Amino acid sequence: MAEKKKHTIVSAGDAPAANPQVQQAKPVGNAGGLRAGALILWVVAIVFEVLAFLMMQGKVSIGAIPTLYQIIGALVLDLICVIIGAQLWKKANRIKPASAKNKVKFWLWNNMGVIACIIAFVPIIILMLANKELDKKTKAIAVAVAVVALLIGGIASYDFDPVSLEEQQAAIGAIDGQVLWTRYGKVYHTHEDCQALNRTDTLIQGTVEQAIAANRTRLCYYCANRDNITGVRTDEN
Repeated sequence: MAEKKKHTIVSAGDAPAANPQVQQAKPVGNAGGLRAGALILWVVAIVFEVLAFLMMQGKVSIGAIPTLYQIIGALVLDLICVIIGAQLWKKANRIKPASAKNKVKFWLWNNMGVIACIIAFVPIIILMLANKELDKKTKAIAVAVAVVALLIGGIASYDFDPVSLEEQQAAIGAIDGQVLWTRYGKVYHTHEDCQALNRTDTLIQGTVEQAIAANRTRLCYYCANRDNITGVRTDEN
């Protein structure tokens, strides 16, 4: 097997026409703190779910606000907590990714937000459907809102592009020094004069770890070919 080539970023000798400004990347942050924040938010989401149930039962009421609006308000707050918690969890997984050796565990770990979303909405949907005392209109609207919230929360929480510990380590092992990425791009680059950056005004520079933490999980295909880097995720694969 051919030995992997280690590459240190090379600044442009012939700079792009855009002459982009280069900014330093922010620190990657603390994965443990982000996960703790996610767990707290998911617990709060379940509290709002319980509150919606108590409102449905008539055991909790907020002033003269109609019951339906109270339930919808609790469900919306439930959804907000679920989604924010999932984003924190996904951010933590970019900083400290899980191993992909066990595929089931890897999927579950990367999609804890989806599991939290199911817990935060499925029970209340079942309870509302089973409630015979709730009037039909209130039940129909409340169930519809909960189902839509479940779908929105599930999609927002799902990690469509998880990165594994093995992929992170492969990128770190193949690339020395710092890499570049754009403010809204999805990949990182090893060359400032890469053809994909021709129209870029601002570049962010940092380590491979910082790039992956910023959700740039793939190396630019052109840069990989230019440096003969293999065994690293690129935007081609």
